[in-house]
Amino acid sequence: MANLVVDVTWEDNFGAYSEDVSGCVATHKSLEGVKEAYTSALKLHLEGILEDEDEIPSVLQGDYDLVFRLNTQALLKTLDGKISRAAIARASGINERQLGHYITGRVVPRADNRKKVIEGIHQIAQDLLKVV
Repeated sequence: MANLVVDVTWEDNFGAYSEDVSGCVATHKSLEGVKEAYTSALKLHLEGILEDEDEIPSVLQGDYDLVFRLNTQALLKTLDGKISRAAIARASGINERQLGHYITGRVVPRADNRKKVIEGIHQIAQDLLKVV
């Protein structure tokens, strides 16, 4: 089964798109909402492709799973209010103020800082799993 990677971004709303399927996008105020909206948009997009007798993208020619990949801004926005920025800052080693810049989109993190943020979040999750 093929994986269709759907990139999720944040800028006043969540937005979803896939580089493998041009012309299919969705937006919503919540992460779950944008996932549902993209799934619905993709279904309509595929129906349109079939109706127009256009070429179906290779990833959609058979069974596929949607894999949603959040950019750093969308990831931090999703966790805002659930995990404090201070906790993420301590776990990732990235300044809390800098995390705020990532959330607002004022600054886009370099790949190594994105990795630190994700590893920090994973560390917090592992620590929470140890709670009995």
